[in-house]
Amino acid sequence: MMQLEELAPAKINLALHVRGKLPDGRHRLETVFAFCTDGDRVAAGPAEEVSLQVKGPFSGELGDPDDNLALRAARALREDAGVSGGASLVLTKNLPVASGIGGGSADAAAVLRLLTRMWSIDPSHASAVAPALGADVPACLLSMSVRGDGAGDELKSVDAGVSGTPILLVNPRVAVSTAEVFTAWSGEDKGPLDDWRAGRNDLQEAAVKQFPLIGTVLAWLSVQPGAHFVRMSGSGATCFALFDTEIARDQVEIAVPREWWRLSTYLR
Repeated sequence: MMQLEELAPAKINLALHVRGKLPDGRHRLETVFAFCTDGDRVAAGPAEEVSLQVKGPFSGELGDPDDNLALRAARALREDAGVSGGASLVLTKNLPVASGIGGGSADAAAVLRLLTRMWSIDPSHASAVAPALGADVPACLLSMSVRGDGAGDELKSVDAGVSGTPILLVNPRVAVSTAEVFTAWSGEDKGPLDDWRAGRNDLQEAAVKQFPLIGTVLAWLSVQPGAHFVRMSGSGATCFALFDTEIARDQVEIAVPREWWRLSTYLR
């Protein structure tokens, strides 16, 4: 059987409102997810057991492969579906780790989609195990524009009006702890999310206080020609700018300071 491949698209939070706490202690969110046409990649081939090899430019930033969320996703799916066989997984890590663009969640979701195909099992098994892997995994499993409520895992289809939009992602190469940023959140409920363009990222202020370089990136993007919408994604540190044309985006990409990571792509 030939090896199969699956894209793990980078996730963007077009807006992210933190409204308070849920009874289980997690934060109550209102967000609009969008996904890029680029990201990490996962390949898989048949094997007796489930294993994971990690390569790519950011592979060195990951910890023990045995504790990787992608591997946990494969094991959870295998158990839920009662699959006897295994899979030899190869993850190509193109996206920065702990960067607010879904990395681990997107990888786990890509594994679920890929193994659903390879093992010829019902997609309902992937949907069943996704929530326990992380609040962003259900949205990443869909990899299409959706609104997330609850902890971000109660999903509703939306037309965000961004498909095909040129986007530039920029990260100052600092790894951000999601838990620490949420802890530093002000606790103030600034109101519901209606139109994402008029919305906010309520974690942006806390992230910038911890990592001032994020503020530097946001300020830099905000004054670039053609960048008509600039915001931080997730808990940071990746920021993004939307453009009307790929020419405008590509000219800005060339000007990004060399020490910062950047990805020039499109929204799906």
